[in-house]
Amino acid sequence: MHLQIRQVDIGYDQTLISNANADLKLGDVCLLIGNNGVGKTTLIKSILHQISLLSGEILMGQKNIKTLSVKEIAEYIAVVFSKSNVPQHYTVEDLISLGKYIYYPFYFELKKEDRDEVAQIINDLELSQYKHTLLKNLSDGNLQKAFIGRAITQNSPVIILDEPTTHLDEKNKLIILKTLRKLAKEQNKIILFSSHDWRLAKEFADKIWYVKDNQLFSGIVEEVLLQHEELINVSLFQVNESFVPPSIDAPPVHKEMLYSLLQKNFEKDLSALHFEYKNGFWGILTGTTKQQYESFEEIVNFVKNVH
Repeated sequence: MHLQIRQVDIGYDQTLISNANADLKLGDVCLLIGNNGVGKTTLIKSILHQISLLSGEILMGQKNIKTLSVKEIAEYIAVVFSKSNVPQHYTVEDLISLGKYIYYPFYFELKKEDRDEVAQIINDLELSQYKHTLLKNLSDGNLQKAFIGRAITQNSPVIILDEPTTHLDEKNKLIILKTLRKLAKEQNKIILFSSHDWRLAKEFADKIWYVKDNQLFSGIVEEVLLQHEELINVSLFQVNESFVPPSIDAPPVHKEMLYSLLQKNFEKDLSALHFEYKNGFWGILTGTTKQQYESFEEIVNFVKNVH
């Protein structure tokens, strides 16, 4: 299944994003970035069909989003907005359990397997000690994690999050982003999240949607970042403890982009590989054999087959 944007104009009285084309497939994690007011939230609401398109179409699978009912959209997409109404008398467990509402009648009691799933998500998000805490008594960060937990329990193939890490410290950012990436890869979901923190793209996302000058630039993270130097942030932190890097002979920016790509996608020892960037091509030396590639996608496909 794909989320596809085809020749779309997005906005209200005036166009915010013009002639946008992009797509995501199951297993993709995509970061949506851009300055305030460029149309990121408007794009999200357009995907949810909360705002009508000015032109073009958005497809979920092969279905035009405008032909789907509210319930059908909820079955496809779980969403977390940066500003959500807080049910004052709900506990963390109550809120996260709500993600199951589309599978039950209005008044329901969760089955054991659903209760077990809710408990696991609470544990994964490190919210166990707040399980019975009223939402109104939570910190902003833990409240945000609870809303994300509700979206996860919905079990939709697509999860969209509008600035999910805004109120989180570094520890909780890592918990959320690792959980989202694990969901994408292990449960084959599309994860689309917006943020102002560019470095999150290098560490956690496969694709990037960058809104700038009324255009949507999309593609593999490392390639988009190289095309837009203003996005590059030299800070880099290790998130994959099982990754052993190869040797890389390349200019600093290209070296960082390749390192980012590899450590994000592979949990294995790559120390037997040597990468060299020259004249727009990556050479990969394995033993006495040398391969040459132009794109990061080709590199990922090659390394997948290296034993």
